[in-house]
Amino acid sequence: MNWLTAARWSPYAVGIGIGILSWFTFFLSDKPIGCSTAFARSGGMVEKLFRGKKVNRKLYYQKFTPSVDWEWMLVLGVVIGSFISAVTSGSFNFQWVPLLWMAAFGSNPVLRIIVALAGGVLMGFGARWAGGCTSGHGISGTLQLAISSWLTVIFFFIGGIAVAMLIFKLIAG
Repeated sequence: MNWLTAARWSPYAVGIGIGILSWFTFFLSDKPIGCSTAFARSGGMVEKLFRGKKVNRKLYYQKFTPSVDWEWMLVLGVVIGSFISAVTSGSFNFQWVPLLWMAAFGSNPVLRIIVALAGGVLMGFGARWAGGCTSGHGISGTLQLAISSWLTVIFFFIGGIAVAMLIFKLIAG
């Protein structure tokens, strides 16, 4: 059972595991794996705290009811599972500013948090605009051979490579 406490797992084993999870998800719920809708639902739940039942009148929240559902529990499971994995592998630590970021942009944690928050908001906006996130399109959509998902995944890679090259240029000077 040493593989359970390894800091890194084989990408092939993880891919097989995600594929099996996708099968079970379709079999048990007839829905694809996805995470971004859970964040949208969470936003609706927070808004509900301030506006009450008025939130339910919004067209968006009529389609995506602001409630805890299986996708929301999946996201919670990913967070808990990641924490357990980091602790059991001995790789868990608190780090406000990663070393790579520090080398390029300095050690200011406020700047790091602002940039991370802005990136998260842009990713969330993009996921909602695209009708799904990397797990929704990249795993479930490509599994179903959806052309829109394959195009989205291609642009995920193009965008990821472009941003990685930009960051590398900033760091390398």
